[in-house]
Amino acid sequence: MASPTVSFLLLMTTVLLSSSSSSPTSQPSDIFPSNKPPRFLGKHSHPIKPNLQQYRYETRFFPQPLDHFSFLDLPTFRQRYLINTEHWVGPSRSGPIFLYCGNEGDIEWFAVNTGFVWDIAPRFGAMILFPEHRYYGESMPFGSRDEAYRNATTLSYLTTEQALADFAVLITDLKKNLSAEGCPVVLFGGSYGGMLAAWMRLKYPHIAVGALASSAPILQFEDIVPPETFYNIVSNSFKRESSSCFDTIKRSWNALSSEGQKEDGLQKLSKTFHLCRELTSVQALTDWLDSAYSNLAMVNYPYPSNFLMPLPGHPIKELCRKIDGSPDCSSILERIFNGASVYYNYTGEVECFQLDDDPHGMDGWNWQACTEMVMPMSSDRNTSMFPAYDWDYSAFREGCRMDFQVIPRPRWITTEFGGHDIGHVLKFFGSNIIFSNGLLDPWSGGSVLKNISETIVALVTEEGAHHIDLRSSTKEDPDWLVELRETEIKVIQGWLDEYHKKMKAISSM
Repeated sequence: MASPTVSFLLLMTTVLLSSSSSSPTSQPSDIFPSNKPPRFLGKHSHPIKPNLQQYRYETRFFPQPLDHFSFLDLPTFRQRYLINTEHWVGPSRSGPIFLYCGNEGDIEWFAVNTGFVWDIAPRFGAMILFPEHRYYGESMPFGSRDEAYRNATTLSYLTTEQALADFAVLITDLKKNLSAEGCPVVLFGGSYGGMLAAWMRLKYPHIAVGALASSAPILQFEDIVPPETFYNIVSNSFKRESSSCFDTIKRSWNALSSEGQKEDGLQKLSKTFHLCRELTSVQALTDWLDSAYSNLAMVNYPYPSNFLMPLPGHPIKELCRKIDGSPDCSSILERIFNGASVYYNYTGEVECFQLDDDPHGMDGWNWQACTEMVMPMSSDRNTSMFPAYDWDYSAFREGCRMDFQVIPRPRWITTEFGGHDIGHVLKFFGSNIIFSNGLLDPWSGGSVLKNISETIVALVTEEGAHHIDLRSSTKEDPDWLVELRETEIKVIQGWLDEYHKKMKAISSM
């Protein structure tokens, strides 16, 4: 899901959480928890697009209904999608269509960071399609971002159901125009996009023959998984590298709070962390650090990457090396700054850091999180390096009411797509889904980690991070990653073989 940017993106909600009672070493509640828990992409990530010439595609726009579930005469909007038919063998040979379910961001960013689809398309003779999620990138209803995000009324069409319907309508129309009705569609997605891919396979089984859902936390709702799962996994990723690094981070929250309460504390913190503008509260700084740690856990890849930020391979190891290797005279906050710089300034090109990169807090994911994508979060004082706090739905609901004038529907996702007793439900009512997860990814705790049936399989790797399997192959890929992708290719080939076998049987009747 983005994050983490990430974002899943790299996760991400506008919430207010209440702090649990603190132990002597836990952080006071005045600066933590943040009112924006992790998002799939991450609030403080600045994605860097690789060379767009690396992948060739045509950019097109498709007129989508604003509301697929109403018969009112409402305006349409232009949905952007990227298409490549270079290797497609065409309708005469029932060439497959690989459709990536667009996430909560610019579709070009996801296209150039999903090299796996591009790598295997020639092997399958497949068309590649990257439709953009409504309300993100250039796919804005009402003509502009400002109008689309104006209020709760204009944002009310930003839902997972509408997004899936967009994908379904687009691919149906495209196949008809290309006389490709007999061409099978395979869905791909990572993080929130992976959730969409799995849900689309379940909601529209007649449109897609299968789905690869990578790092898709479809169980991160209600009480299906413990709310402390995310931060426990982040914390374990740091602890496995260095217990002293873990301890330094855990102790740093008290140091931040104490310094911030001094008369000139905010000024000193701004200087220590090389901020472009002086802090007005410690909360913004704790947000910033929280994002760095969470995002690093998501993109803890074994090789250099620039998915969220330019980063070295094994970036958590590098961060802990900076913290532990700081001069003996360094204060705890100076050590923390040295570590955080691995995420925010590994290239050394940043002179000062800007914390308020989203001053309005009105990005689309905040709205989604305040309506249907309600993903409970908490932090355990015994197992987490983050300050302890409990999930408080009442405070969350009040924050959403204040920000968007809406009341969340925390049970709607499980009503619409399922989640409770997932093994039983998918075993009898689902098929052809790969749930791939790396256990270093903090979102893996909310995903499917065990095989459910012969056709709904879980591919789990001990050292994998956030949808690493969807990234382009490199010479630095470890053997386990190469084997994972080969397994995914084999499963996808099986879906297509079974489809062609059934179609052949039907045509011969």
